[in-house]
Amino acid sequence: MEHFPEFVANHLLLFVLLVSILILLLWNLFGAVLSGVVLLSPREIVRMLNDDAVIVDIRTAADFSKGHVLGARNIPADSIEEQLTELAKYREQSLVLCCNTGNESVRAGRTLKMQGFKKIYCLQGGLQAWRTANLPLTRGTSAKNNPDEEGTTDD
Repeated sequence: MEHFPEFVANHLLLFVLLVSILILLLWNLFGAVLSGVVLLSPREIVRMLNDDAVIVDIRTAADFSKGHVLGARNIPADSIEEQLTELAKYREQSLVLCCNTGNESVRAGRTLKMQGFKKIYCLQGGLQAWRTANLPLTRGTSAKNNPDEEGTTDD
């Protein structure tokens, strides 16, 4: 340990890169928790949906039409801030965000948290995890356009 300061001084660039990588790794592991967004498994999301949570699919309309969770509203991630008035009516309800892999929904969740939304949850692993858990998807119009959604299920 007595040679550590000398090592750092001799290899400053490598040491800075090591510290940077460690910080990014920790942010990747704990960023969602630190931002106030809660990650939930597909089974936990099912329980929340049974308790009147609102699910928002933030994928593109094309991906949404290929299959989505029953009752989901489609608001693409790039238009979340423009749709805040649409989402305002759910400000006090549990809001579940989902995307393909779970990464984009955490970013959108942080945005909503900064806008004052209280109960933001994200589907951990996104719709890939939903499919892996063998949970059904449906095709058809979004609940945003048609509250009495009728679509075909895709097991």
